[in-house]
Formats: sequence, structure tokens, C-alpha cells
Amino acid sequence: MNGTRRLMRLMMSAFYLIAGILHVVHSDAFLPIVPGWVPHAQAVVIVTGLCEIAGAISLLTPGLRRLAGIMLALYALCVWPANFKHALDHIVLPPIPDTWWYHAPRLAFQPVLIWWALYCSNVVNWPWGGRAATRA
Repeated sequence: MNGTRRLMRLMMSAFYLIAGILHVVHSDAFLPIVPGWVPHAQAVVIVTGLCEIAGAISLLTPGLRRLAGIMLALYALCVWPANFKHALDHIVLPPIPDTWWYHAPRLAFQPVLIWWALYCSNVVNWPWGGRAATRA
């Protein structure tokens, strides 16, 4: 199971590193999906990108791994409203298609992404039972 956890951690770290760089470098592209109630939208997009980069690096750092998993899980929960806005307001962000074939799985996958962060950082061991591993 440690090999699976390690692979999942590497995949998640790569995903968040790429996403973080995109959020920082192309922050304007993400502005249309930021909910209207979020103040200073561009600054928030850039800061979320920096958080993604920090989380990606911390996930690979044994002493920070557990905290990184918890923070990335909370992050995925906090950005979920942007995914809903993207879907419900039919916002076109090329090359992402504005179709429910994209939006429905994306919205449904968010809880999996939250679990993934917690699992690959040894916070939870569900669904395999037992206590979370102390090392990975």
C-alpha cells in the first residue's frame, strides 16, 4: 500500500504544482469562475496558486506531508464554489468544454480529490481500514 500511496502523492504533487504555476502565470484566465462574493479576485487567484505550489512541495517533504494533505484537502473544499460557478453559469474557458460531460464528473470528483489529499499524506487510511500509516 505504501507504493500506491507514494504514487498517488507524486501524482497529486505534480497536479498541484502545474495548477499552481498556471494560477500564478495566467491568473486572468481564472477570473471568470471566481464567485462574485470573493474580494480581490485576482489576488486570491494568485495566492491560491502559491498555496498549490507550496502544497505540492510540502506533500513531498516528510515533515510537512501530513499538514500539506490537510491543507490541500481544505483548499479543494474552498475552491469547489468556483467549479460550481463554472458549471452553472456556463462560463467558457478554452480549451475546457462547456458541457455537462465535463462539469458533472469534475464536480463529483472534488470529494475524491479531498480524500486523495488526506490518503496520500497518511491522514486517513479509509477505505482499507485500520489506522493511517505513520510513515510513507
